[in-house]
Amino acid sequence: MTAPQRGRSPQRGSGGHGGRAPVRAVQPARRVAYDVLRAVSGSDAYANLLLPSAIAEAGLNPQDAALATELAYGTLRRRGTYDAVISAAAGRPVSEIDPAVLDALRLAVHQLLATRVASHAAVNESVNLVAAEQGRGAASFANAVLRRISRETPGQWQERVEQDARSDDERLALRTAHPVWIIRALRRALAAEDRADELEALLEADNASPEVTLVALPGLEEPGEPRRPYAPTAFASPGGDPHRVVAGSGGRIRVQDEGSQLVALALAGAAPIRAGERWLDLCAGPGGKTALLAAIARQHGAALEANEVVPARAGLVRNALRAVPGEVTVHEEDGRELASSRPGEFDRILVDAPCTGLGALRRRPEARWRKSPADVAELVPLQVGLLSGALDALAPGGVVAYVTCSPHLAETTGVVQEVLRDRTDVIELDARAVLAGLAASPIDLGSDGSGRVQLWPHRHGTDAMFLALLQRTAPDQKED
Repeated sequence: MTAPQRGRSPQRGSGGHGGRAPVRAVQPARRVAYDVLRAVSGSDAYANLLLPSAIAEAGLNPQDAALATELAYGTLRRRGTYDAVISAAAGRPVSEIDPAVLDALRLAVHQLLATRVASHAAVNESVNLVAAEQGRGAASFANAVLRRISRETPGQWQERVEQDARSDDERLALRTAHPVWIIRALRRALAAEDRADELEALLEADNASPEVTLVALPGLEEPGEPRRPYAPTAFASPGGDPHRVVAGSGGRIRVQDEGSQLVALALAGAAPIRAGERWLDLCAGPGGKTALLAAIARQHGAALEANEVVPARAGLVRNALRAVPGEVTVHEEDGRELASSRPGEFDRILVDAPCTGLGALRRRPEARWRKSPADVAELVPLQVGLLSGALDALAPGGVVAYVTCSPHLAETTGVVQEVLRDRTDVIELDARAVLAGLAASPIDLGSDGSGRVQLWPHRHGTDAMFLALLQRTAPDQKED
């Protein structure tokens, strides 16, 4: 039988002596942040969904809630860089450190290298966490590693880990805490607009906490102040817990990124709306864009249907729609099958396709460490199938908005080009002109030579949403 690796303990809380070791209580904000990290690492949880409920359950005051949020999100964003520091200080790969210990070390390293938290507090609290989770033996290991890290400055550690990089991209990855493959994908997407020189500004924006943006559903609520610059429905959170504002409005005000609002508004604004139109949100979960479209459809006498293949997310869609008077049918089908069963029925279809989510790394920091190029290869056929099916479900003159929260060229222009390659019944509209026409102030959309839109965190303060508008002209004419 091999001896346990350092940082590992055979029995949680045993202290290596067959009984639970007495440990000091951990400060509540750090405990919440640590529990979120463990759920993300061990259960593939999403921090943005888990953290608010964890804060509420712990009864944290606003100051401690802010600390827990900063610790959890900051640690998740820079995990790759922190792992390199931990590996260097421990003298072993992080894969050889117990996951529960490793998450405590990550949490401590974020405090040591990126916050004003006193070094002794960061070390002691994290060692207490390890003692509570894995026992005294593991706590001694954690203490030694963290004391070693605390003896050097953040700049010295950054220089140390970067000097072992094998390429400029790897150095940039360690400096900005993005995997190399994502850096290269983002560079290619920017280069398509001849703006590759904006890469470092984009990576920096990915690592900044986004401001909370709210949407006021048209015809049901007026936007507050201050307004956001582009979407006429968007305004900034007044501060404090935005969910109180949402609850107080009965859902007529919602938390929604301005980029998400813009792409939904673009579908509604692509052509004048006629009473009696039929609309479809093909991939609707969790329902934010659905609610916005439903409110607009209500104003113009259009009828909206929604579809979401995952039952739990379909429930979220129904919940989002409660604020909008009227009936919206929510289907629970594979979007490709639903579209193929309804040929020529709809006047407007939103295809907010499942994607890698690389455009929302500000809000979902763990996504950068979960995704890989294999995910892109798996998603593209689904995206192509959804867009192709949506075009078949359009009536002549109808419009599809193809949307992804990813700037990866394979998921954006690549999908559009593949779908258009063999179709003679579809034309592409100038989405840039549509979006510029509805924006409340001038918006720099760049250009890749097409009429497609790519929004960016560093340029627009939004998620990196992609938008293409496609219009059905006439059925394919097949030769005998």
